[in-house]
Amino acid sequence: MDCRQLNPHSCKTYLLTQKGSSSAVMIDPVLDHLGDYTELLKRENLRLSHVIDTHTHADHISCAAALKDMLDASYAMHGSAPAQCVDRDLHDGDTIELADGVSARVLHTPGHTADSVSLIVENRIFTGDALFLDDGGAGRDDLPGGDPAAHWESLRRFRQLPDDLVVHPAHDYRSREPSSLGSQKRTNPHLAPRSREEFVRYLEDLKLGPADWMKDILEANYACARDPKAAWIPVDTPACEVKGTLAIGVNDVQVQGVEASELQEAVRVAEPPLLLDVREADELAGPLGHIPGVVHIPIGELSSRLPELEPRRGEPIVVVCRSGSRAHTAAQIMTVDGFSRVKVLKGGMLAWNAAAQALR
Repeated sequence: MDCRQLNPHSCKTYLLTQKGSSSAVMIDPVLDHLGDYTELLKRENLRLSHVIDTHTHADHISCAAALKDMLDASYAMHGSAPAQCVDRDLHDGDTIELADGVSARVLHTPGHTADSVSLIVENRIFTGDALFLDDGGAGRDDLPGGDPAAHWESLRRFRQLPDDLVVHPAHDYRSREPSSLGSQKRTNPHLAPRSREEFVRYLEDLKLGPADWMKDILEANYACARDPKAAWIPVDTPACEVKGTLAIGVNDVQVQGVEASELQEAVRVAEPPLLLDVREADELAGPLGHIPGVVHIPIGELSSRLPELEPRRGEPIVVVCRSGSRAHTAAQIMTVDGFSRVKVLKGGMLAWNAAAQALR
């Protein structure tokens, strides 16, 4: 079987053909390249039998609907996919003929999205965003339909597959080359042994929430948009990675921390620092509670709501979350935006409550 990756950027589209056959299958096509795809197929006298999206994409508009219309190809996705124009449902355990001599075994691998599938074709596995390469980990789970617990189960299934499968993800942002699943089991942090609870907490402490423009793209893909301008898309943003929608340079910013005991003293003075809690609303009302007087802005809304904090730009600010991970990201965002006196509560509300308990 011949496998070609067609795109020059981080979104990966694969064309599969069997030597000597004129039929082909395309996986995860991008609408911006419709002309390139049709020209290639015409030039090589290939007939597109199937086009497949491994999941509902949030960072680009799929080309599947347009290819289906133009070339009379069958459009396949998981049976739970919301796209209105899919005409072949895929289900876990299916073995399907995609083109002459090209068949695939379907694995339902939710987590990044509820409709994620991976396809095993001969010695290759096309993982969509359920698994990236090396330190890229996997697609984020804080988009609509994302579920870290489901993703943990999908990763457990990957660990049980043969080591010699070659991993082909739907994205790569660092010019990594496809490598064996055995190699990924050794190098990919998402495949590191963790309990379900550890994995869920790890991802929940990193979640950002989708950028507004990603929601627009999801709607365009639900509606099977054929217009590449149906939604605005920023260029070369690693949007499907964890922390992927952050501005360039944010992850490199160093921020200072403050101990919980020190902050408990600071809030008792006449002019305490501004406390900014970046958890979700239900967390503030949950078992860990919240610090009285905090300003609440969820991490996913912070960039767009920074003007609300403009009057306090030059004042001391301490950012709070559950354990410190989201607060660290929030402090990086604010520092890049010019807030010069931002610190992070080390250990988050876990440390705050432990320090309060020690004083009793």
